[in-house]
Amino acid sequence: MRTVDLSPLYRSFIGLDHLASLMDSAQRSSEKQSGFPPYNIEALDEDKYQITMAVAGFSEQELSLESENNTLTVKGEKQNKASNVERKFIHQGIAERNFERKFQLGDHIKVIGADLENGLLKIDLEREVPEAMKPRKIAIGTSQLLEKE
Repeated sequence: MRTVDLSPLYRSFIGLDHLASLMDSAQRSSEKQSGFPPYNIEALDEDKYQITMAVAGFSEQELSLESENNTLTVKGEKQNKASNVERKFIHQGIAERNFERKFQLGDHIKVIGADLENGLLKIDLEREVPEAMKPRKIAIGTSQLLEKE
């Protein structure tokens, strides 16, 4: 695996150090995370997204989602580990291990809901840009900086 040195970004772009640190943390977290469980990220619309994770064998009670500081954390913890000791598998192809997967969310991306159906966890996301940050038209000739007497 190649490593990329992002330190030139810190000294070349004034005010964009946040972007460089996000890229750096994304690179570090992707190296740590395994490929389990598999997932898709889909753009449904211009401001709507959906993450679909294959979580076969997990119930709603064994899954937890948490969104904090632009990071979405999905955890799966199997509750009945003691019953697996009694089972004798000839072949075990279904992974029943605990997992934790983190997704770095962009600014103004909010988690609006999640559903579990047929072993697929679907997480709906939406970009909610505040009114103050949306582009607005400014009419020419309406300046009222100086009042006429």
